[in-house]
Amino acid sequence: MESFFSFILYPVSAILWFWHKIFGAVLGEDNGFAWALAVFFLVFTLRTVLIKPAISQMRAGRKMAKFAPHIQKLREKYKNDRQRMAQEMQKLQSEHGVNPLGGCLPALLQIPVFLSLFHVLRNFHPGAESNFIFDKAGVDSFINASIFGAKLSNWITQPEAELAVFGTDRAAMMTVGIPLMIIASVATFFTMRLSVKKQTDAAMANPQSAVMAKFMMYIAPIGAIISGWFLPIAVLLYWLANNVWTLGQQHFLTKKIDREQEREKAKEIEAKKAAPRPKPGQKPVRQDGRSADEETASTATATATSGKPKNSNGQRPGGRQGAKKNRPGKQAASAKKGKKRR
Repeated sequence: MESFFSFILYPVSAILWFWHKIFGAVLGEDNGFAWALAVFFLVFTLRTVLIKPAISQMRAGRKMAKFAPHIQKLREKYKNDRQRMAQEMQKLQSEHGVNPLGGCLPALLQIPVFLSLFHVLRNFHPGAESNFIFDKAGVDSFINASIFGAKLSNWITQPEAELAVFGTDRAAMMTVGIPLMIIASVATFFTMRLSVKKQTDAAMANPQSAVMAKFMMYIAPIGAIISGWFLPIAVLLYWLANNVWTLGQQHFLTKKIDREQEREKAKEIEAKKAAPRPKPGQKPVRQDGRSADEETASTATATATSGKPKNSNGQRPGGRQGAKKNRPGKQAASAKKGKKRR
């Protein structure tokens, strides 16, 4: 774990160290709330970096919603040929400039950060000389910090003997941990609910998608409560901060994308209004530059001259029929008839 995530373990611990120095200077180095705020602002820092991918994700989702009916037609047309269906969908996505992996990028980038933070917090234990960017003083400061008697690197189901080594007990851990689990669960529910609410009617028209979305809306908060018994308090703080940020970000970015779409629609309307239109009483002009009246007059002249109207190429209908009808076979037949008469 440490060797695999070393490229991100040090940056994560450095951000945590930076914010602890700021809040520790105000509240005290060993203050539990200073460490809690450091965890919160660690999340806010990382999520700020991921705002641009999040905007791209939402824009990609809106683009996907526009040609959702086309995707449904492809599924119906090639339902027996999955390979051809995948090729056509890929072609459609490339034409519209949509990357289906773009929607997964922000979530995928958070996974190594979560695992790195969990690993850093687990390495805060009595007797440790260092913990990545933290020296011994930083390790001791984290171990001595507590929130209402609960240590940040411990979890509720940890054995009593291990809790005693850190100077806490299960009652203190439950007093802080259970409210955090409930708040994190409620924040997760509202985050999932807003996500489902913003999905398009085309996406929710699929029964499987609708059932899965509603299932996740209720199962994710339950997962937050269950897993909270086995996660350190600092990780619960990370989870809470992450869900609160996601809830606010969805609300903000949704309004931003809505305004962008309104401006695009306004531009399309203005472009249609600015398009040249025939003046009142003006006859529409053909592509060859002639008006409808000129074409009618030309047809009438051709009809008066030959009795038959000419087409657009200046030829009369049936012109080929007026060509020579005598053919070699018919000429031979006529010659034979002439000989018999003689």
